[in-house]
Amino acid sequence: MPPYDGFMAEAAFEIIAGEKPVLFLCDHAASHLPPGYGTLGLEAELFGTHIAYDIGAGEVTRALATAFGAPALLAVWSRLLIDLNRGPDDPTLIMQLSDGSIIPGNRALGQAERARRIAAFHTPYHAAIAAEIARLGRPVLIALHSFTPRWKGKPRPWEVGVLWDKDGRLARPLMARLTEAGFMVGDNEPYSGALEGDTLNRHSTRNGLPHVLIEMRQDLIGGAAAALAFAAKLAPVLAAALADMDAVA
Repeated sequence: MPPYDGFMAEAAFEIIAGEKPVLFLCDHAASHLPPGYGTLGLEAELFGTHIAYDIGAGEVTRALATAFGAPALLAVWSRLLIDLNRGPDDPTLIMQLSDGSIIPGNRALGQAERARRIAAFHTPYHAAIAAEIARLGRPVLIALHSFTPRWKGKPRPWEVGVLWDKDGRLARPLMARLTEAGFMVGDNEPYSGALEGDTLNRHSTRNGLPHVLIEMRQDLIGGAAAALAFAAKLAPVLAAALADMDAVA
């Protein structure tokens, strides 16, 4: 792919090398925008909030990849530029409104600019996932996201949400292990794992690969130290669930 605004396609994502057949993914790891996009017309402080990225998820993803000796792919640009966890035809791929904030730079977006963003940022990320899957054989895919402690004024009681669709090979043992470890666990909470065309649907469900999406509450991982501590608690739980899954495979 040719350079885009001074960046090669590889700048669409961060890659962490590893050999274990577990691929960690973080679609919303970053809050930055590429040169030329300014702030998309938003107040700059909004890029420190959940509308721009999944707070803490990137730090947890890197820590888990290191702990497992596994590869990871992480977004380097904000979900406000383009949402890597959506299919290219999804109407929410490039959001015009997020949690009450209008995004001026995405309003009345022309098809040419939409196509440019897909080609420069979305396509390279998903091509890299496919390439890592091919390299690793038949890996387990684990996506890391985070969610706000409250939504529309209502507290969210879960500390961790385990999202899944048709394939519960990893989700079921993971929920059991998380509960055993003392976590308040949501089964497809606070969101459903059945999203047609999202990252795991595209790369795991359609290819028959075991997978899970882990949602973490942002007040538990909001700072670097907290995220590392959370990852240290999560790593042995996840390792035990992976062993459970292998035992019954």
